[in-house]
Amino acid sequence: MEQTVQELFHLLENGTSAVMVVKEAEEQLKEAGFEEMKFYQAWGLTEGGKYYMKHHDTTLFAFTIGEKRSYRESIRIGAAHTDFPCLRIKPNPDIVTEGYAQINVEVYGGAILNTWLDRPLSISGRVALQSEDVLHPKMRQIDLCRPLMAIPNLAIHMNREVNKGIELNKQTDMLPILGLLEGELEKDHMLLHFLAKELQVEPEDILDFELWVYCTEKPQYFGLQEEFILSPRLDNLTSVQALLTGLINSSCKEGLNLIALFDHEEIGSRTKQGAGSLLLLNLIEKIGESLGKTSAQIRENLYQALFLSVDVAHGLHPNQSKKMDLTNKPVLGKGLCIKEASAQSYATDCEAVAIVEQICRKEKIPYQKFVNRSDLPGGGTLGAIASAILPVRTVDIGVPLLAMHSAVETMGAADMKSLTDLITAYFQV
Repeated sequence: MEQTVQELFHLLENGTSAVMVVKEAEEQLKEAGFEEMKFYQAWGLTEGGKYYMKHHDTTLFAFTIGEKRSYRESIRIGAAHTDFPCLRIKPNPDIVTEGYAQINVEVYGGAILNTWLDRPLSISGRVALQSEDVLHPKMRQIDLCRPLMAIPNLAIHMNREVNKGIELNKQTDMLPILGLLEGELEKDHMLLHFLAKELQVEPEDILDFELWVYCTEKPQYFGLQEEFILSPRLDNLTSVQALLTGLINSSCKEGLNLIALFDHEEIGSRTKQGAGSLLLLNLIEKIGESLGKTSAQIRENLYQALFLSVDVAHGLHPNQSKKMDLTNKPVLGKGLCIKEASAQSYATDCEAVAIVEQICRKEKIPYQKFVNRSDLPGGGTLGAIASAILPVRTVDIGVPLLAMHSAVETMGAADMKSLTDLITAYFQV
């Protein structure tokens, strides 16, 4: 379990934006011998090959091809998302308030706002630079890797009702403090000049940016036996790492093993790099065509496929146990969760659920089931969205969390191993 958790810790520390999650995933895949492919080029795939493809820097696909061919080949798919609730820096972001330098931001996804107060914050993402080719600006990735900002709480002496619950305004209450206006810090375009210095370019070379404010706190164990993990970005980097490890460590003897790491799940998935696009379907068709399959063969193989939507679940909170379903109460550290919902907010498929259960039983992998209370509907995942475009047997799974969508979340350390073991076994059945 220690190695599995350390791999997760590395991704949690370095995957500070969707761009950086894909960068870290790419490094793991390259080290394991995967070859990069470009969607706009012709592919020459071979049996036993290992490949990956990036899309807009924030979505990544990786796949392995079986060593032997058959007419009815299996397709096993696993999908997760690279994004997470955070703050995004707006264009023209500089704000000056009574000598304080601040940054204008918007909330991305369903963040628990008050958990972002009094935290060390930094900046990660990508910057577009001027180039000689107007159709191809230079793209630079950046992670400043150190605390640069904070959003301080208001003292209780000035806000006596704070412990009764205070609504935070997303525009006015969530503005980080970046510095004081003195010395080299300029009043106008201060962030632009700071970025230019970090990138070693001229300020006028910066055309645009996608920059995200993230919590710099490191993942750590806690508990009498270190049975828990406390960290930012557990949703959904636990799933990303489990899919990467499972694909890399499994041997594909027949058929196709494929992982899809989509961006934009936290804002609905219906974007050019989200699970609601045609990307996954187009990719499977291109793989089939590259291997000499006809359109009919591709469709026949596709409709026998399996799809794991891998995202986190809600664990039972000991202080709020009544928020859980009456008979399905997953506890942290007791195994991964199979998630079901009659509304299909989780992709529920009886046959696919049974397949996952049989794998778990065969490999002695602990698992639990999660269902929302009937009077407390939860969120959804990319599974239902992707399987509407790719109508195959689908099931939602993931590790249970406490404080989902907080700046810092909690999970059971043992659950990471159960999820990774399941995905590795899934890619080998």
